[in-house]
Amino acid sequence: MTTTTPLLLITADPSHPLAHLALRYARTYLASADTNNNDETDNSDNNENVPTPLHVFFYADAANTANRLRWQSADQMNITKEWQKLAEQYQLTLPVCVSTALSRGISDSENSTRHQLDSENLAAGFKLVGLSELAMMMQGDCRLLQF
Repeated sequence: MTTTTPLLLITADPSHPLAHLALRYARTYLASADTNNNDETDNSDNNENVPTPLHVFFYADAANTANRLRWQSADQMNITKEWQKLAEQYQLTLPVCVSTALSRGISDSENSTRHQLDSENLAAGFKLVGLSELAMMMQGDCRLLQF
């Protein structure tokens, strides 16, 4: 039996309700998959933490999620930090389209040097990648969900 891997294509700005819905979906999916994996490994001596198949890709305005300088008032959830926590907990990769990030003023040290920018502001845990990464994620048996 083959399993379909969800691919969350997040295009909404971090302040948009769809961006928060994507985070909630990812949390729920990963928690459910983690529970199922724990049930299956209870009878096994091998309790390796195997990453759950879930792909995420930040594109267009969602690239703003990866800006470590994005300020959020105390009465609102900091979606950047919440994605970072989720990525750390489940060993998720947080790829961001490099061209949409750069066009929104978000850069890592490598691109800052290449494009002669003053500094970098990519949040920890996020990674600038080309669109080929998205294409590779879509090649397998995936279920694309756009937020």
